[in-house]
Amino acid sequence: MDFYTLFLSTGVVALAEMGDKTQLLSLMLAARYPKQSIPIILGILLATLFNHAGAAYLGHWLALLLNPEWLRWILGLGFLGIGLWLLIPDRIDDAQQTKAPDKALRVFGLTTILFFLAEMGDKTQIATIALGAKYDAVLTVTLGTTLGMMLANVPAIWIGQHFTKRIPIQWVHALAAITFIVIGVLTLLWG
Repeated sequence: MDFYTLFLSTGVVALAEMGDKTQLLSLMLAARYPKQSIPIILGILLATLFNHAGAAYLGHWLALLLNPEWLRWILGLGFLGIGLWLLIPDRIDDAQQTKAPDKALRVFGLTTILFFLAEMGDKTQIATIALGAKYDAVLTVTLGTTLGMMLANVPAIWIGQHFTKRIPIQWVHALAAITFIVIGVLTLLWG
């Protein structure tokens, strides 16, 4: 294994992820499901592995297939949809009869899907494409960029869990919803 490529891929993606929408998504999921950190982490890991492996192999082809203007609209409307969805109270959190394993599986599935979609067209996905092309080491680049994503997002989960202990969860949901709606509007207006 080429450790230079591994460390470079890890560092580039960890830095690019700071303050990114997927880091915000990690924070939001941890705030929304404060007792489900393991399913969230595993969902992020699985989504990132699939997304970045796909980026290393097929990202260039997908970028050619999708017009950048269409991608901007898809992402912008997607962020608006997530923001509006966050305004709807979560009945799963309120239901005492929901079994913990069932909830953990739902949170894992939700995290995996949301994270995979949020990474589409993201700067870390584009960085993965560029690193894969430059170093011709798809596995090493995929492992490095995935490690970088985990280094940036796992602390966001911890912060999100502790954040909800001090602030009412409705406020956290409203703040996350407003943030996603603003990102959606900005994406639609300026790409």
